[in-house]
Amino acid sequence: MSETAPFPGEVAGFGRRFGAIAIDWVLSIGISLLLFRDVAYGSPESSAAILLIFAAEVILLTWLMGCSFGQRVLGITVMRTDGGRLGLPRIALRTLLICLVIPAIVLDSYGRGLHDRAVGSVAVRTGTIGP
Repeated sequence: MSETAPFPGEVAGFGRRFGAIAIDWVLSIGISLLLFRDVAYGSPESSAAILLIFAAEVILLTWLMGCSFGQRVLGITVMRTDGGRLGLPRIALRTLLICLVIPAIVLDSYGRGLHDRAVGSVAVRTGTIGP
């Protein structure tokens, strides 16, 4: 980023955000395997269950804590661009756009995905990993 971002913190980098979504996805797979033991992993039913669990986890935890489990682990918080908390409708739309994948990987000059731009949010770093 060559210019100073007009956000309430340092925008979380793509690698950190990718790591957070990977943690959330693996968690969703694990929960799906525990809840739906009779459904074959890799089947359309299993894939749908994993996606729904992922969406529910991200929506619920972002609404309650300002970040998903993976984001919490990697020191990321999601907020409005003015520093306020996102409301539930914006969180739900943001998560739906993440589930569509493309909006989450197309970035603007500040490193925000289209999903964040669409709802007026930004994922900012809240801490560092390790010593």
